Amino acid sequence: MAQHGEIDKVTGVSTTGHEWDGIKELNTPLPRWWLWLFYICIVWAIGYYFVYPSWPLVSDYTRGYLGYSQREAALTDAAAGQASRMVIGKGLEAATFEQIKADPKMLEFAMANGKAAFGNNCAPCHGSGATGSPGYPNLQDDDWLWGGTLDAIQQTITVGARSTSPDTRQNVMPAFGRDQMLTADQIDKVADYVLSLSGSGGAATDEGKQIFADNCAACHGEGGIGNQDLGAPKLTDKIWLYSGTKEAIVAQINNPKLGVMPTWGGKLDAVTIKSLAIYVHDLGGGV
Repeated sequence: MAQHGEIDKVTGVSTTGHEWDGIKELNTPLPRWWLWLFYICIVWAIGYYFVYPSWPLVSDYTRGYLGYSQREAALTDAAAGQASRMVIGKGLEAATFEQIKADPKMLEFAMANGKAAFGNNCAPCHGSGATGSPGYPNLQDDDWLWGGTLDAIQQTITVGARSTSPDTRQNVMPAFGRDQMLTADQIDKVADYVLSLSGSGGAATDEGKQIFADNCAACHGEGGIGNQDLGAPKLTDKIWLYSGTKEAIVAQINNPKLGVMPTWGGKLDAVTIKSLAIYVHDLGGGV
């Protein structure tokens, strides 16, 4: 154990009295600039306690000499932004889609507002880039279930699909296998025919074509061209909501998956819904 205050012969600095395996701890003083900075921080902290809100109380907190509040400042900025948005928003709500597209300032606002609303409300299902995923439509193309005009998109956003609105987009594909409307062999043959419509393979037979005509054409149209009035997908392209494999098509015919899109009317204001319609319409290039 080294003696406290002993002077180290090499450095000339006194020791603290601690020693480990012959190594003595030096009592090296802190740099003067560091000490002054430390003292300044202490003074600053004391001043901060009195100038800004900092001390918690039972049900509140000290307001500080300046009475500054980051929360109140943020709320003030948000209110100002909302007020500014409403000024342009009133014009947007009253304007037709043609008037909005003809007004660069209004169109710029609608696109920016729609993009923000899409990220907050639609991206969790359709993806941040609106490219979709199995069961959630890709909005980057012009293949639409319920129509791709501005009015049709606005209506779909407002009422949703198979959702809570009394006017919701509604279609139900029958469970041909589960409800024993078709046999396994018939489902296999009609799945092959559906694949052949898009050139994705499949052995198209007259029997499969007839099964399609008798059971599927009423919704999907003759030759599988689709029907946007019914939300029935086009089957002549290679764009699939779930998957384009034969196994997936057979599964959908057997016991179809029926997705749900929320009813956004009532959850989002009219300006936001119109902005979303314009933004989504632009993603697909317009119809």
